[in-house]
Amino acid sequence: MSEARERLARAWAAVRRALGPVLGPVFGTVFGTVSGFGWVTLGATVAALVAGALLGWRELLVIGFVLLAALLIAVGFAIGRSAYAVRLDLALDRVVVGERAVGRIAVSNTSNRSLLPARIELPVGSSFASFHLPRLAPDAEHDDLFGIPTQRRSVIVVGPVRSVRGDPLGLMRREIRWTKPVELFVHPRTVSLGGSSSGFLRDLEGVESRILSDNDVSFHALREYVPGDDRRYIHWKTSARTGKLMVRQFEETRRSHLAIALSTNRNDYTAPERAGAVDTGADEFELAVSICGSLGVQALREERELTVLTQKDTLHSETGRRLLDELSGVEQVDRRETVVQLAKATGSAVPNASVAFLIFGAAVTATQLQASSVHIPLGVRVIAVSCRPGATMSLRQIGDLTLLTVGELADFPLALRRANS
Repeated sequence: MSEARERLARAWAAVRRALGPVLGPVFGTVFGTVSGFGWVTLGATVAALVAGALLGWRELLVIGFVLLAALLIAVGFAIGRSAYAVRLDLALDRVVVGERAVGRIAVSNTSNRSLLPARIELPVGSSFASFHLPRLAPDAEHDDLFGIPTQRRSVIVVGPVRSVRGDPLGLMRREIRWTKPVELFVHPRTVSLGGSSSGFLRDLEGVESRILSDNDVSFHALREYVPGDDRRYIHWKTSARTGKLMVRQFEETRRSHLAIALSTNRNDYTAPERAGAVDTGADEFELAVSICGSLGVQALREERELTVLTQKDTLHSETGRRLLDELSGVEQVDRRETVVQLAKATGSAVPNASVAFLIFGAAVTATQLQASSVHIPLGVRVIAVSCRPGATMSLRQIGDLTLLTVGELADFPLALRRANS
């Protein structure tokens, strides 16, 4: 008995090896394109035919054969080859929120025979667009233009373009992908800060701090010589006049390094008060992202070092385009790390920054800001930006921290100038 099973298994394997290359694509095409409705119809067909044969009900047999005919006709719609050359072109792959984004799909027939009408589908983010492709003669081309909504900052995946063939009842659906997906970056709105409003104090090497040093380029004062001082910094004219050795003392300077900490914690922004209410926190977050992008682009334009952090990670900021690409995909998340932990991470990651910006929403309290300023190293100027759409611009001091309240993106350059006055 076991020998018979082994022989049967070997014979079946030989048949599969012989017919697999021929029948495999056929079964793969047919059964791989059956829709959910098609499988239900197939099950109903088998049930109707079996029940009609066992019970002798001609009505069930008629229903079964009608459903079987529909399935066979659907197979005829799905099989066949398509010889298309498809191009997906976006006019721009980077736009600002609200700008018009358009694209084009060009489909040409590369075969020497006419191709039947089909449907072209283009996934755009979480939705898709559908285009009717008419009958194409050999070497004919058909193109369609489409627009992409850009009311919201995001990274939109466009494509791949796929052709869809199937029957009118939707029993069979055969998809063929023709292009690779492309990304459309919808950048946040930014505002030009200008050189005078960027908030950076300049000297030959960097930014002056309140820390005194015996060796730097920013002269501060003279003091008496003490053993161990470098004799190169003795001021001989003053020493001759006073009769005592006097040495130069300097203010320590820092490299112009801007650190921007953008809070992505949903709890740092105002939440809707009730179900169905307008999400004010989303507007605050968009304003925060725009301010972050404006600061970063200005710093890079002035060729200054830049580090941009969130609670999750450090964003790529080698160029302004790369930074805005990163900000296009930044989203609010529910996290335990508040702005206090973000400030601590900023102080650890960029201890030699000249200026550190903390950007958050209206839910952050003065107590949290006081706790945040403790984690920023001494000598680093800290400017906190509270984003409150519709609020009046204001400026106040909380210890060594400068708090700016900004209600509109256009108000931010003026707020920075006031912070530096």
